[in-house]
Amino acid sequence: MKSSLNLFILLTASVALAEPPDVIQRVTLDERTVVTVPVATNRVTTISFPGPIAAIDAVGVTADGKTPGQFQLAHTKGSAFVSIRALTAKAATNLNIRWNKHTYVFDLVEDDVPVLALNLEERVISEAVLPAPHVAPTDLLALLDKAKAFPLLKQQHPDAVAGAEARTFGDQPQVTDFNDYEIRIEEVFRFNREDTLVFHVTLRNKSERGIRYLPESFCVRVGNRLYYQSISDAPGLLPPHAASTVYFAITGTPDGGRNELSLKNEFNVLVSRLPSFPETPATTAAIQPPPSPPTRPPELTPELESRARAALHRAIEESEKPSTGSSPSSTNASDANSVHP
Repeated sequence: MKSSLNLFILLTASVALAEPPDVIQRVTLDERTVVTVPVATNRVTTISFPGPIAAIDAVGVTADGKTPGQFQLAHTKGSAFVSIRALTAKAATNLNIRWNKHTYVFDLVEDDVPVLALNLEERVISEAVLPAPHVAPTDLLALLDKAKAFPLLKQQHPDAVAGAEARTFGDQPQVTDFNDYEIRIEEVFRFNREDTLVFHVTLRNKSERGIRYLPESFCVRVGNRLYYQSISDAPGLLPPHAASTVYFAITGTPDGGRNELSLKNEFNVLVSRLPSFPETPATTAAIQPPPSPPTRPPELTPELESRARAALHRAIEESEKPSTGSSPSSTNASDANSVHP
């Protein structure tokens, strides 16, 4: 009997050790970060909050299993946890959970190796906020250059981009549409040591007129927070029916802390647009620079003016004398027709 009990304990321990070490995870709640949760079709994943959940929003999720959906969710009103199971292979959706007046976003993906328990902890209020690192302008320029040449550096000089991450959107870029123009996010790079994200975006003008914007005004919205640029490489002008490539970076947070933003977030890029004017003759003339003032002749000094007046008087007197058949002296003629300094 004792040996059978020992065998049962041994088998139980073996089964427990067979589970991957990350099937049970503990994560600190952060409304600025999207948490990816692998979910299986034949296992149940439970997400637990520190307190009762206020609301749940999702697309493609069913509660009874009979309504078509990609995931089945079980939740009792007033409880602090939800249980999820994938219903189809390659299923994916986002789950937004409202708790303690904040919304937390979870990216659900079907996976053969699921997380079985995700235990969420509240961030300690007294926890010291790490200040954002000081990144000099020359270092920011270097980060832009590294982002532009990231694939080449990753292959040939991996030490130059050690610790950096990249996310390429390919055929499914994140697009912010402004009717007559749009901003498409092509790539995002994170340089963790500098707490800096570099964005490679394409601005596309869909209108018949040029669009002007402030190159120093790029910012990114993540959730309900805005992060302002620390540097940008942008022309400030978008011609009609044209596209322009722009790189810009955000460093830290507006209040001086580290942003710690994950590349998995949903980003919206914004920029301050300048007013445009119709290109009519009136407006074209209105914005022309004023004509240059006429050039004034050099002024005479008092000495030169006095000598000029004297020479003029002598010439007038000579012209009024009666003719005697002799010509005026050459000296007088010279004095009448020239002024010497």
